[in-house]
Amino acid sequence: MEIAGSGAIVTGGASGLGLETARTLAAAGAAVTIVDLPGSPGAERAAEFGGAFAPADVTDADQVREAVAQAASRAPLRIAVNCAGIAPPAKVLDRDGNPTGLDLFAKVLQINLLGSYHVIAHAAAEMAKTEPTASGDRGVIVNTASVAAFDGQIGQPAYSASKGGVHAMTLPIARELARHAIRVCTIAPGIMETPMLLGLPQAAQDSLGQQVPYPARLGRPAEYAALVSSIVENGYLNGETIRLDGAIRMAPR
Repeated sequence: MEIAGSGAIVTGGASGLGLETARTLAAAGAAVTIVDLPGSPGAERAAEFGGAFAPADVTDADQVREAVAQAASRAPLRIAVNCAGIAPPAKVLDRDGNPTGLDLFAKVLQINLLGSYHVIAHAAAEMAKTEPTASGDRGVIVNTASVAAFDGQIGQPAYSASKGGVHAMTLPIARELARHAIRVCTIAPGIMETPMLLGLPQAAQDSLGQQVPYPARLGRPAEYAALVSSIVENGYLNGETIRLDGAIRMAPR
């Protein structure tokens, strides 16, 4: 499917993988709307490439619906990319051997899994209304999982569960939306140059990068964004989760 002329919505678009994806899609000719929290620098970032900003919390279905409508008002919505997410660590048992509270676990699931589902559902409803392109496509949805969905480390039960859920729902949703000519894929990044990791000392970044078989470095947001573009443009990619990780398999800790 052609990126140029398409409306695109990118959640978590004010920073990190989402911001680079928004910039890349805009450079390819898409009318991009960044979705991020009201207190984020989304408006400033969107202005840098002629995009728009729709402040929204992805856990709020009404706010997501409004953001999707805003994106669709700029151009036919054909691309939706889910990048919003959090990754706070928490073990099952605390240092005293007691179960940790469920609040954080629930919050991670709400943002990473339910938030992704809200965007999928509302974006798909809008895409289904559009006229198909010359090639018969109506839209493409790209979700973000993680290698933690497959190689979760100690302290990542909530994050792994949420990202495992994103992976698991990719195929059934792709099968359902096929009748609307909407494709659904998921990217599972490895250790990427996100704002959180870039805040670590250089020695720590280098150590993490050396765990990657090849290339032995952190993944770059531009590489994630390039894969999003490839998924959009390759009409036969559907229902798949693609690891973007330099062949890393995470150790237990």
